[in-house]
Amino acid sequence: MDLDEEARRQIAVSVVAVGFFVALILGIGVVFANSGLGSTGGLALVGAIVLFIFVMAAVGVFLSD
Repeated sequence: MDLDEEARRQIAVSVVAVGFFVALILGIGVVFANSGLGSTGGLALVGAIVLFIFVMAAVGVFLSD
């Protein structure tokens, strides 16, 4: 099954966005590993999820062109 250039671009951009989210979640986990997640770490996780939602919405708008 051959993928055209547009499909490859969509896959690449989506994989990079999800990879950024995973790296962000891992980074938050590393920063708050010793002291426990606590309220600050919880807010950081919620912020990361909200950021991921906005980034994926922006990626969707970008790829729809």
